[in-house]
Amino acid sequence: MKVKFASLRNELATAAAAAVSVAALMAAPAHAAWEPTKPVEFVVPAGTGGGADQMARLIQGIVIKHKLMKEPLIVVNKSGGAGAEGFLEVKGAKGNPHKIIITLSNLFTTPLATGVPFNWRDMTPVSMMALDQFVLWVNAESPHKTAKDYLAAVKTGGPSKTKMGGTGSKQEDQIITVGIEQATGTKFIYVPFKGGGEVAVQLVGKHIDSSVNNPIEAVAQWRAGQLRALCVFDDKRMTYKTKVTDTQSWSDIPTCKEAGVPTDYTMLRGIFMAPDVSKDQLEFYLTLLKKVRDTPEWKDYMEKGAFNQTNMSGDEFGKWLGSAEQRHRELMKEAGFIAK
Repeated sequence: MKVKFASLRNELATAAAAAVSVAALMAAPAHAAWEPTKPVEFVVPAGTGGGADQMARLIQGIVIKHKLMKEPLIVVNKSGGAGAEGFLEVKGAKGNPHKIIITLSNLFTTPLATGVPFNWRDMTPVSMMALDQFVLWVNAESPHKTAKDYLAAVKTGGPSKTKMGGTGSKQEDQIITVGIEQATGTKFIYVPFKGGGEVAVQLVGKHIDSSVNNPIEAVAQWRAGQLRALCVFDDKRMTYKTKVTDTQSWSDIPTCKEAGVPTDYTMLRGIFMAPDVSKDQLEFYLTLLKKVRDTPEWKDYMEKGAFNQTNMSGDEFGKWLGSAEQRHRELMKEAGFIAK
């Protein structure tokens, strides 16, 4: 009997301990998903006033307004070396989830043009937020009403007399300019500036003759009647039909191909993290950016800037990046912009 009693007592003790363990597990909070524990630095590898800078600050404002993150999101411009400064900083922030970066196509062009030791695979792709358009702009007082007329005048005006303004050297704006030259037999003096905002101001002031600014970079001057949009560098017209000026909507702007300029180009607006972050950390930003895209402020911004609202993440985004990198390598090679 003593043996049986001892055995029963041990079984009861074991059962009681198990019950306590189950109760403790039920009382314990579920595994909390990761979230930032200090301010997040949001790097812009470009100057102030341009498309990337404007989008980063919009995202920052949406996050604050809708309280989407407990910690602050701090925008920091690091434009040195055509954006290499920003890219190298994020590349070097291995495993740091408190540093993200907004990317444009200098993600591809900068390492090709400068030879800087960086590739998009050195960071963690998070999300494509949209694709940005490029528009050929002239001053509203220009006598040229169409892209065809303007480029014909450039061609007959003699070599190196017409100034095309753009952001940076050997980047998107200059690639498009070279594409125009090759497609039409024209020749421009390409004048680089730090950001698209400055480019628009220079065109209003007639210090340059034209630009290939993104819509968001020149919409204020277009609405004010200071600039004229000649064509958009895409296969299809933009879809936004609400009037921006007294007479035109974005959808009224013809494609450059319609105007006899067989050149097209769209630009990435995407978000990346540092390398070697955890799955939970990546998931936090994926969820955050989806919440941003669902806000009315984001939707208004997409229409105001006439964006192509394609967005993607994961393997789909990775495949797109690989394809875009190859296309930029070919464009840069044709333009003679690849570092030797």
